[in-house]
Amino acid sequence: MRCPFCGNADTQVKDSRPAEDHVAIRRRRFCPACGGRFTTYERVQLRDLIVVKKSGRREDFDRDKLARSIRIALQKRPIEPDRIEQMISGIVRRLESLGDTDVPSDRIGSIVMETLARIDTVAYVRFASVYKNFQEAGDFEEFVAELRPAASSDPV
Repeated sequence: MRCPFCGNADTQVKDSRPAEDHVAIRRRRFCPACGGRFTTYERVQLRDLIVVKKSGRREDFDRDKLARSIRIALQKRPIEPDRIEQMISGIVRRLESLGDTDVPSDRIGSIVMETLARIDTVAYVRFASVYKNFQEAGDFEEFVAELRPAASSDPV
């Protein structure tokens, strides 16, 4: 592994341990050239996924991009960072197990929406506002109205 500080290709692993519920390995590394210390994560990748955008454009799946959008939706919410990592890993495993290397972007969005709906409704609405491209306050009102259980028609 190349040192991110000085570019030296000869770094040493000082410590390895399981991370993210044993779906990754966390390695602490040391660079003998500059003395820098850094951490790397190693994950199993079942297959290379290609995201097919609505426009038809294709791009490599980027786990970090998925993680960023989920973290933005969950910003300042009472969800533990470990829980977020587990959620992201679960989504990636689910995408990899779909059986196809080409995954439509709307399929990824719907899986994220399902997952967020179970974890935090505020994050679910935040993510939906971007995913469904809300343009005005009425879009939020309609979406939130769908979340609420139907009011009983019997007056009390």
